[in-house]
Amino acid sequence: MGEFQHDIIAAAIDYLAAQPAGSMPDLDALAARFGYEPTHFQKLFKERVGISPKRMVQYLQYKRARDFLLEGYPTLEAAYQTGLSGNGRLHDLFVTVESATPGMVQRRGEGMKISCGYHSSPLGDILIGKTDVGVCWLGFVVDEDRSIPFKEMQRHWPKAQYMEDISATQHAADQILRIWQGKGDLAHKLKLDLHGTNFQIQVWRALLKIPTGATVSYQDVADALEAPTASRAVGTAVGYNPISLLIPCHRVIQKSGIVENYMWGSARKKIILGLEAENIPHRIESSRLAV
Repeated sequence: MGEFQHDIIAAAIDYLAAQPAGSMPDLDALAARFGYEPTHFQKLFKERVGISPKRMVQYLQYKRARDFLLEGYPTLEAAYQTGLSGNGRLHDLFVTVESATPGMVQRRGEGMKISCGYHSSPLGDILIGKTDVGVCWLGFVVDEDRSIPFKEMQRHWPKAQYMEDISATQHAADQILRIWQGKGDLAHKLKLDLHGTNFQIQVWRALLKIPTGATVSYQDVADALEAPTASRAVGTAVGYNPISLLIPCHRVIQKSGIVENYMWGSARKKIILGLEAENIPHRIESSRLAV
């Protein structure tokens, strides 16, 4: 019986190692494949291997990320290739981006009607703005001052009409938090109404692909956009991101690893990154993996 169990665990490891990036099975699926109840299979696996199946999956993801980096992939591309996110999913799977025309951007919100509402979140109160097209704004309340995110929203669209209507933004708030927590629903994607230059839209789309638990540099984003000399322009576009948290500008840090330059405060940025990394011990960071 012991030899049979050894063969089963060896087969399970081979099966995990053969899985494509981002499609690792969960414990229930893995146990069922080899004819075991999940709790018993986990105990058996840990006895034979020394670590749990989940830890084995994390190790395999880490190794793949490291291999991509050593082969010369930019950090952002390594993140894409390994699928390191809450549920092996990226934010961009759960959202549909509607980009405003250049003319609409130039009019600075003229003719736009924005419903807005304040909502609680694990990271503090947030202000969400929404048009008939989709979510156009998410900002954080700073120092309990609700006027700060509202004034920033007005700065983006000074000619828009604003109506406070929490019922109009409640569903979007719920969706955003589910997506951030890795519980997005592919059948009900969240629509975004983005207003920016073509380059800004490209940068924001790139940010949507950064997996939960990963951090990249401004240079990494520039390289991914095939604009290696545009890291400063990338930084400006990141700073102008109108939909914080969901378009994860907080995952872009300085190449040195310093976590600063966040509109809603460096402390909040560190808290968000800490919460995202809590269940993902092997984050993709060039300073840790390219060794």
